[in-house]
Amino acid sequence: MKWYVAIAVDVVLVVVFCAIGRRSHEEAVLTGLLHTVWPFAVGLAVGWIVAAAIARRSAAAEPFDGSRLWPAGAVIWLCTLVFGMLLRVVAGQGTAFSFIVVAAVVLALFLLGWRGAVRAIR
Repeated sequence: MKWYVAIAVDVVLVVVFCAIGRRSHEEAVLTGLLHTVWPFAVGLAVGWIVAAAIARRSAAAEPFDGSRLWPAGAVIWLCTLVFGMLLRVVAGQGTAFSFIVVAAVVLALFLLGWRGAVRAIR
């Protein structure tokens, strides 16, 4: 899979995650979506950079594939979650423990789930 397709899938899923969250709290989805998305989008970008750097340093002869579940998917998921939450704290947005748990589970389902499905199909 092309790297830009994998990034696009991740971006769409992070936006969907944030839109679902806003909708479930009866907040305006479109008008406030950017406010909710940006910390996770930055975390996603960091995850892609870290995953690519790890792949570059590894001795594997295979080119970097961001659609792989391990290690790319795991690193991207973890960075999206951790950096997203840290940036939410810095921005004064909510980071209740229950939200962190829900975000961890849903982002794992989204960011790792599609990678697992791709692997199963291959």
